[in-house]
Amino acid sequence: MQNIPHVPVLYREVVETFQDCENGTIVDCTMGYGGHSSMILEANQHVKLIAIDQDQTAIDFSSKRLEKYGDRVSIKKGRFSSVIKDVLQKNDVENIVGLLADIGVSSLQLDQKERGFSYESDNLDMRMDEGAELTAAHVVNEYSVAELERVILEYGELRNYKKIASAIVENRPFSSAKELSKAVNSHMPKGKNINPATLLMQAIRIEVNDELGELKSLLQSIEEAKFAHAKIAIISFHSLEDRIVKQVFSKWAKSCICPDEAMRCTCGNNHSLGKILTRKPIMAKDDELKENPRSRSAKMRVFEMGA
Repeated sequence: MQNIPHVPVLYREVVETFQDCENGTIVDCTMGYGGHSSMILEANQHVKLIAIDQDQTAIDFSSKRLEKYGDRVSIKKGRFSSVIKDVLQKNDVENIVGLLADIGVSSLQLDQKERGFSYESDNLDMRMDEGAELTAAHVVNEYSVAELERVILEYGELRNYKKIASAIVENRPFSSAKELSKAVNSHMPKGKNINPATLLMQAIRIEVNDELGELKSLLQSIEEAKFAHAKIAIISFHSLEDRIVKQVFSKWAKSCICPDEAMRCTCGNNHSLGKILTRKPIMAKDDELKENPRSRSAKMRVFEMGA
């Protein structure tokens, strides 16, 4: 019997979002260890599910976890930004009634120190796809000062990014996240309920996996698919991702796309792709926060295509 590794974030809210999907196909763009996928399949007895993940360890685990659902499940390996295009081209888009993306690193990846995601890790890897070329070690040890400054400022949103980048260059090479964390500790913000190196690790991880590019590409593919009717649920874990989702959903909901300075509407006022179902992001309730502290950063926004 499998040891189920963890309960996914916002599990109740995800099930509630898709509870009225009686038939059709739901796409889980970030299957991970099958938590959301199994709950969706259990709650919706007649839907099928296409699950995507780039992590072979997750695929091996979830293939066993989800095998009891038989031909209701199809698992595909690869980055969701590219696999989703193939899925939408080869499947009847009108039959896809839901799409879920839980953006970011999974708890299991964080807990496996050999994967190098944690500031306590003995190596520097951070690849969600272990077959990918770019690693955290390359970013930290080979990037120029200017490139490091860009990564730290854009993805870590750290004000003293120049000092942090300089500290990295002056003390490299690094062979572990522990060494890196120690070297920059004096330059990291204090006073938060997180390790000072967390935001730096986040920035490097986003760079290694092109996480924001992946998210933008996914949203673009969804926009181009022209769904007749489908619920799109995106779970993000930091402000950069949430900002992108919020802005794109707002654009999708606009019926008039005339310039703000236009005196009158000339676009036809019929460009809306649907409606936003969550004016404010859905966040974890108190009991979930106690059970899973990592859920404190999770925010889910939902858009209904064709509504």
